[in-house]
Amino acid sequence: MGVFVLGLAFAGAAILVTFVAVAILFKILVRLILLPLLLVKWIVMAVVMLVVGPVLFVAGLVAFVVMTLAVAIPLLPFAAAAALVWLLVRATRRPAVA
Repeated sequence: MGVFVLGLAFAGAAILVTFVAVAILFKILVRLILLPLLLVKWIVMAVVMLVVGPVLFVAGLVAFVVMTLAVAIPLLPFAAAAALVWLLVRATRRPAVA
């Protein structure tokens, strides 16, 4: 009985090794076939990004300016009040050099 189990284990190992070897060869074959398509994909994506990149940059710049103005405009009265306080404090001081 032990010899039979040992024979089954060796047969299973041989089948597994054969399956792994065939799978590795299949994987290499598929990669060799698909490599030119991958290179074409990279070239197409590079060309597309040369067109889309500057458009996205300009859109991001516009969005940044709009958001900055949307945050800064409501704060202008506080900036004006701070400037008035600064002018009043500055006017009441003595000059440093006479």
